[in-house]
Amino acid sequence: MTDPLEKLSLAGRLRNNFLTGLIICAPLAITIWLTFTFIDWADSWVTPYIPQRYNPQYYFDVTIPGTGLLIAMILITMIGFLGKNLIGRSIVNFGESVLHRMPLVRTLYKSLKQIFETVLKEQSTSFKKCGLIEFPSPGTWALVFISGDVQGEIAARLNSDGEEMVGVFLPPTPVPTAGFLMFVPKSKIVMLDMTPEEGARLLISGGLIAPDWTPKTPEVPVLSAPIPPAKT
Repeated sequence: MTDPLEKLSLAGRLRNNFLTGLIICAPLAITIWLTFTFIDWADSWVTPYIPQRYNPQYYFDVTIPGTGLLIAMILITMIGFLGKNLIGRSIVNFGESVLHRMPLVRTLYKSLKQIFETVLKEQSTSFKKCGLIEFPSPGTWALVFISGDVQGEIAARLNSDGEEMVGVFLPPTPVPTAGFLMFVPKSKIVMLDMTPEEGARLLISGGLIAPDWTPKTPEVPVLSAPIPPAKT
């Protein structure tokens, strides 16, 4: 007769093996599904506007995934190249001047342009650091993303007493796409070594996935041996 403990042990091992396989397969399957879903979405928007003689699917009589996405990336790159020279920049400025005359459109366009410039520019320093602030009450700490030093009118009004202020973004968990923009004294922020990507994973997992961290070993100064007095 089989021992119930052995049955329980076997069931436990099968359960652990299943969970391990799920951890390995689920992220891979979801990543592949999201990738192909995005490619299909891009193709559905771009492919109908491709002239027939330039569409590879017309010659091969088969659907080629990613054709629309590839053509869209090429067109965006060409527009970026043209936008850097004098003629292209003049066309862009003319288009922006037209948009700026439209009351509702200009507000939306300016906001979107500032967001894309802030996120995509390499020299941008936004969201490159994580920190901790006391929120919502003293002794309770919340994870924030450092957006940079305060500028403009806010800096002029808040930095009048000499205290340097920093803009921070306080997102919720588990979906850190919304949150609070707060201006906090720099001395009140505990800076962290984790990257924004690690901080986002910590928030999305509800604190279950903590990034690895190795404390930095302080450098010990090397003391030179005393020089013996010269013999007379």
